[in-house]
Amino acid sequence: MAHEGGDTGLITFPGEAAMAARLADLIAAQLAAAVEDKGRASFAVSGGSTPKLLYQHLSQRDLNWSKVDVVLVDERWVDPGEEGSNETFIAENLMQDRAAAARLTGMKNKAATPAEGLATMEACLSGISFPLDVTVLGMGGDGHTASWFPHAEGLDAALDPEGSDRAAAITATRSEVTGKFLQRMTLTLPPVAESGLIVLMMKGEGKREAYEKAQGEGAVADMPVRALLRVHESRSLPFWPCWTA
Repeated sequence: MAHEGGDTGLITFPGEAAMAARLADLIAAQLAAAVEDKGRASFAVSGGSTPKLLYQHLSQRDLNWSKVDVVLVDERWVDPGEEGSNETFIAENLMQDRAAAARLTGMKNKAATPAEGLATMEACLSGISFPLDVTVLGMGGDGHTASWFPHAEGLDAALDPEGSDRAAAITATRSEVTGKFLQRMTLTLPPVAESGLIVLMMKGEGKREAYEKAQGEGAVADMPVRALLRVHESRSLPFWPCWTA
């Protein structure tokens, strides 16, 4: 059973399995309602080990997956099948079983750099139903979410609350978190914040401590997840910050 985490607002779970099962129920219901109401649903997904079990649960849910558009929250600038590809991770863990009928829109294209590929990505996103119905995010111990990395080149554009672009090119500063993958493409703050449901999945004490730190005072550029948290503070987003040890 999940419970609220006091002043932090965290929804805490006794383990990964419980978190994945509860969120699969929540997300499946949200997507089904969107298909019923609008004819299609849009689902933005992140890579990483924490949501893997969630995606595997969802892939077996009895939804009208042919009416669901799956789009990446962010991507390393590598081709599908190469090391670090979020598109491949999603294809292998979500786009299976019943969910194989969904339509996946990747981010990596033939352009040499994310900046050169932005126009193509924006054109692809124009075929997706916005606002997004569900967005699943993770968070690093450095306070990044999506590919909003601390002090990255392109971060200001990605986090512009008044920006009209749905995607941004990012060049991260190399760290233990980024590894060698510095060139990224990411959804910007506005489409994430406007989602019908925003799920932030975290695991481990280090992530809990980072989340609590991000809730405090400090520059957004130091911990970019603060951009989303501060929008939430100002207008109460449909936000589920979820944590398990």
